Amino acid sequence: MKVVVAEPTGLCFGVKRAIRTMEEALEEKGRVFCIGSPIHNPQEVQRLVDKGLVVVEDDDRIPPDEPVFVRAHGISPDVHRRLQDKGARIIDGTCPFVRKAQEMAGRLSREGYYLVVLGDENHPEIKGILGYVEGPYLVVSGKKDLRAIDKIDKIGIISQTTQQESTLKELVSEAVGSAREIKVSNTICRATVERQEAVRRLADKVDGIVIIGGHNSANTGKLFRIAQESGTPALWVEQADQLDGRWLSGKGTIGIAAGASTPDWLIKQLQQAML
Repeated sequence: MKVVVAEPTGLCFGVKRAIRTMEEALEEKGRVFCIGSPIHNPQEVQRLVDKGLVVVEDDDRIPPDEPVFVRAHGISPDVHRRLQDKGARIIDGTCPFVRKAQEMAGRLSREGYYLVVLGDENHPEIKGILGYVEGPYLVVSGKKDLRAIDKIDKIGIISQTTQQESTLKELVSEAVGSAREIKVSNTICRATVERQEAVRRLADKVDGIVIIGGHNSANTGKLFRIAQESGTPALWVEQADQLDGRWLSGKGTIGIAAGASTPDWLIKQLQQAML
C-alpha cells in the first residue's frame, strides 16, 4: 500500500507559535494556567499537561499572580482585564490572524456597520472576537441565517479564521440583497485555505483519505467534510490506534491529511502504522 501525505498539512504557523511559546513558559515557570484547551487536540494537550499545564474552564478558577497562557484562539478584552486585575502574568499566544479578526470586528462596529460574523458562536475564537464588537452583530453559519434579519443600511462581514472561502463568498452574495452598503474583510487564515485545497487535490490521487486530528477541532472537521464531498472514502481518527484495518482493505493508495492543530508526532505515528 502506498501512503501519500497532503502538502501542506498539520500544524499551522499560529498553532506552532503558540505551542513553542507555551513550552518556553512551562520550562521557565513550571506551572502555567490556560483558559480552555490551548489546542484542539487531546493528545497534544495531555503532553503539555504532563509538562505542567493547568487547563481551567474560566478565569475565576485561576489563583492570583499566576502565569496565564492565552491560547491561539484569543480572549475577549473583558477576560483580559479580569486577568490583569488579579495580577496574572499574561503570556499571549493569540494567533496573528485571529488578532486581525478581533481588530477588524472592533473597527467595523465603530464605523457603524452591523457586524455579521461567519462562524460557530460556541467556538472560543468567536467568543473572543465578539468581545471587541461595540454595536449590533449576528453570528451566522451560512447564507441562510442572513435571511432572518431585516433590511440594514450598512453590513460589515468578517469570518472565523477556519471557515471555507466558498461559504464566505455565498454569504457576501446573499448580503447584497440585505444592505445598501457592504464592507467585507476576508479574515480566513491562508493556512486554512491551503490545507483545504490540499485535501481536494489529494482526493483525485488516492483510493481513500485518512484525516487525523482532534474531534473537537473545527478546522479538522472541515477537512473531513471536504474529503467526504470529494466522493473519495474518508476516515477521521485522532491517533493511529483508531485506524480500522478493514477500512484500509483493498485500497492501493491512501492519503493522509491533518488539521492545523495536529502535531507532527501524531502524523508520523499514523504513517508508521500504515507501513
